[in-house]
Amino acid sequence: MLLSIKTKLKLSKTQEIIMSKHAGIARFTYNWGLATWNSLFKDGLKPNKYILKKFFNNHVKPEFEWIKEKGICQKITQYAFDNLGDAFSRFFTGIGSYPNFKKKGHHDSFTIDASGKPIPVGGKSIKLPTIGCVKTYEGLPYTTCKSITISRTADSWFIAFTYQQEHEPSTKQQGVVGVDLDVKELATLSTGVVFPNPKHYKTNLEKLGRLSRKFSRKVKGYNNRHKAKTQLAKHHARVANLRKNTLHQITLRVRHFAIVTEAAKTASGLTTFLCKNHAKIVVEDLNVSGMLANHKLAQVIADCGFHEFKRQLEYKAKKFGSEIIIADRWFPSSKTCSNCRHIQDMPLKERTYNCKSCGHSMTCVYSVAY
Repeated sequence: MLLSIKTKLKLSKTQEIIMSKHAGIARFTYNWGLATWNSLFKDGLKPNKYILKKFFNNHVKPEFEWIKEKGICQKITQYAFDNLGDAFSRFFTGIGSYPNFKKKGHHDSFTIDASGKPIPVGGKSIKLPTIGCVKTYEGLPYTTCKSITISRTADSWFIAFTYQQEHEPSTKQQGVVGVDLDVKELATLSTGVVFPNPKHYKTNLEKLGRLSRKFSRKVKGYNNRHKAKTQLAKHHARVANLRKNTLHQITLRVRHFAIVTEAAKTASGLTTFLCKNHAKIVVEDLNVSGMLANHKLAQVIADCGFHEFKRQLEYKAKKFGSEIIIADRWFPSSKTCSNCRHIQDMPLKERTYNCKSCGHSMTCVYSVAY
């Protein structure tokens, strides 16, 4: 199966300047292609990335000598047009919105390759085509990849690539498990295992507000404003990384009434634990965008990272040989008694389910969709 990895680069000041130049050329190419696409469409034509790429290479690129500067990989313009074509494909299929122009300092990235040849990686250094050798903070697996994407978050540069690796399905401890995602407890399993919600954004909200006020007071065009902007971006990136790490590695708590296996007691990650120890995982098809419309709960819902949870669950299920079952979002899991299947109203403010039919009581409601 295809696996992807993303890790931070350890660059010198000279290498950071080279990366910034590559990102600038990729941004210029993308914006030129988008502007030309809009102009041709207004004239009644139907452009595509192949026409734009051919015209750019033959007529536009020779006019700008800084694009062909020594040490610049020329493959970045090719991938910029590919990204533009993918953006329009998502727009035409209704998946994404209309492409916007890229701005300097916002999601800077570029992609390079070795003209179709495999790029060897491994250890704490990697030789990039044209750019040269760069170091990483953590060791990479010894393998090969077709292309490499380099991106910037705050003032740090990251490298990402995909590679082939064989995986054998893990031994499952249980057949089926239901997962109920919530804002109070991040996840509650039908086995009684509870994963707490650390609420990283709320914990760091005071510092985020202080850095935001500091940034807003700086005068535009001065270096102090850039420093304040970098500090704010670094703190936002830290909160996002903490949220992702919570889904990868988390300390679980177990309810006193739960029957827990030894694997659950030693588990260190929510998505890893689910996919590694359960053959079938039942999760609810949550309407996250609709939930975010509730302004009273939007902040805590966004802080849970429900989309990231689903993304991790999908690729780890393939990795460990598990099956994901998506329960209908209209299934009354929180209103159904797990003992007699009686359905009754369950207001959001109530955290204890008391069945009026059989008298069964549950302190924390969990999904019974399976």
